[in-house]
This record gives sequence, C-alpha cells and structure tokens, in this order.
Amino acid sequence: MNNKPADKKHVDLEIKDASLIFSRVWDSLEEEFGRERLCFPGEIIWLGGAPGAGKGTNTPFILEARGITAQPVVISDLLNSPRAQQIKGAGGLVGDEEVTFLILNKLLDSEYEKGVIVDGFPRTKVQVECLKMFYDKMTEFREEFRDRDFPRPLFRAVLLFVDEAVSVERQLYRGQEAQENNHKVAVSGVGQAEEIRATDLDPESARKRYQVFKETTFDALRSLRDIFHFRFIDAGQPLEEVQEEIGEEFSYQSSLELSHETFDQVRAITPAKQMVLYARQELVKRLEVYNEDYSELFQRVIAKINSKFMPIITRYAITGQTIVNSEDALFRDPLALAILIDVFSERGYRALVDVNRIDVPKRLDPETHEIICEQKRVYRFQVMFAASAIRRGQE
Repeated sequence: MNNKPADKKHVDLEIKDASLIFSRVWDSLEEEFGRERLCFPGEIIWLGGAPGAGKGTNTPFILEARGITAQPVVISDLLNSPRAQQIKGAGGLVGDEEVTFLILNKLLDSEYEKGVIVDGFPRTKVQVECLKMFYDKMTEFREEFRDRDFPRPLFRAVLLFVDEAVSVERQLYRGQEAQENNHKVAVSGVGQAEEIRATDLDPESARKRYQVFKETTFDALRSLRDIFHFRFIDAGQPLEEVQEEIGEEFSYQSSLELSHETFDQVRAITPAKQMVLYARQELVKRLEVYNEDYSELFQRVIAKINSKFMPIITRYAITGQTIVNSEDALFRDPLALAILIDVFSERGYRALVDVNRIDVPKRLDPETHEIICEQKRVYRFQVMFAASAIRRGQE
C-alpha cells in the first residue's frame, strides 16, 4: 500500500467512501499475494464491546467454546505494528483504509486457517461496510475457486455491552489492579509490568472514553446488525451468565449459517431446545387424556408395569438400564405402547420399544408340503434410569 507523507489537507480529505476504500485494499492484497492465495480463516469471530465490558476476560472462554487455538488478532496491537508506525511516521493517518488493510493482511497468516477472534473491528460505519464487502468477496471466491476448497465464510459476532457506570467502575478497577501489580514487580523484580491506560486512572477520562464508544463504535456496531444477525450481550451480569448468553448466541448464529434454500427445507422441524421447553407440559396433557378418555386401557398398562416391569427394573437398579421382553397382546394396541412410554417418562425413566415379528411354524400343508407359519410379536422394551449410588461410586 502506498504510504506517502500526508499533510493537513490530505488528512482532512481522508476517503470515506467504503466501496472505494475496499477496492483499493483488495487490489493491494491481490497485487501483494496473488488472487488465488487470498485464502482467509474458515471462521472469524468479530469481538467488540464497550470499555470494561470484559472482552479480554471472555476471550479464553470463546476460544475454548469454538475450539480455536490461534491467539486473537487485537486491532489496538495492529495499530502499534511496524507497518502502522511506518504510516504514522510518514505523516499518514491510520484511518479506515489502513485499518482495513492491516486486518485483512493479518488474517492471511496460515496460523488463522481454522479460525480466529478479531478484537476491536469494526469500529466505524465505513469499516462495517468494508466488512460486508469482505464477506461478499469471500463468498465470491468460494464460487470461483471451488476446486481449491476455499472455506465458506462463517462470520460470528460477540458484542458485549455495559452502561456507563459499570464501564467507568471496571476501567478504574483495572487501573488499580495494574498499579498494584506493577508495584509488586518493581519491588520484587519478579513478574511483568502491565500497561496502564491513562483512562484507567482518571474517572473523567474513563467517562470520556465510554462516550466516544457510544457516539462512534456503538452506532457502527448497531448498523452491523443490518447485515449480520446478532444481539448485544449484557456484560454487566455475573460472568457465568454472560458466558451462558455467549453460548446461546453462538447457537443462534449457527442456525443462520445455512443458505436460505437449505434452511427453508429444514426449518419445518421444531428445534430441540423449543421442543424440550414444552415437553413436560405436553406430557402432563397426554397423561390426563389417557386417564379421562381411555381409563380402562390406562389402568391395564399401569398394572402391567407394576407386575411385569418393575420387578425386573428393581433387580437391575444398580446398572441403570434393563431389557424387558413381552408377548402380551395388550401391546398390539399402539396407544398402549404410547401410554407405557409416557408413564415411564413421568416417573423419571426413559423407555424405548422395538417390535420383533417372528414367524413360528404351526403346521404342514399335506398337499403342498408348505410350512404354514404364524407370526408372533415380541415387544422388546429398553428402560433406562439413573444408576444407583453404589454403581456411580465404582466408576
């Protein structure tokens, strides 16, 4: 990229056209690396948030949750890189174009092939537009280089938000901890001193930093939701609840990774989470219907469970599972099988049934010498439940 010295007039005329910026960045990348070598990570997690929202605190959790081994790409570190220092040393401005180039150039490193967290991008509306164009370009390349196995772009967003009071409190607390650590390092000579931002020591500076975030970055991140679907996570909650919400957000965003055509085909299937949410209520309704509308059959099934199943289950209680075979004609009625499974479910068991049809020879036709068979049904019930404490202690 051309890094000519910039005078004040050049700075004032910084390009704000996202299409032009992205085209220049992409052309520079193609010229430097070659079109066919622009292979970016298979998964990119864009991590953003307010000052003090806990991006650094939650990064290890996100890395583990997504199985990512590469260290995050932190935009503030890139802005202190030799390339950025060269731009600033030449009188240039590390604006949207340079930031976009720095991040895309960095993402071409092979260590990020399987996935990466990007901390601090995008921060402006221009960068948001560039991010959308980057996604479109990756999609275009996947079609163009199908034989090269270019990854389908998987973009996820984790945006953490806290209000001003929490942000200021956390910034100052971080500064206090860093000061205490640096004092210990200076006295003992053991350990490593931490960098302390000026905003971490002064309440007014911390508030100004938060206001800058609200007035610029927050609006940009909100506009990002017009392109990629996600929700802001309230990072003012206890850490466990924040991380639970991050996990839920990943699950939600994963459901959006399918193409529209594919998703339209599978969306008719109720998601497991939603199914489980109302499973108990539906089970109660069914049991009430059995008792009210099919009272005699309901009582017969319960009696059979007590006389036939429970003695065997009791005998194998230490294992947590057992098999019960039955040829009882009662179970020829599909409703009886449904009642049995639901009754077991209500009592905390999990029951599965498999019907085996066996041909049993009955007689020989004297004229044709054909063996005439009668079909016998054997119902094989598998009943599972929590193993006894003795068994768990042995494992």
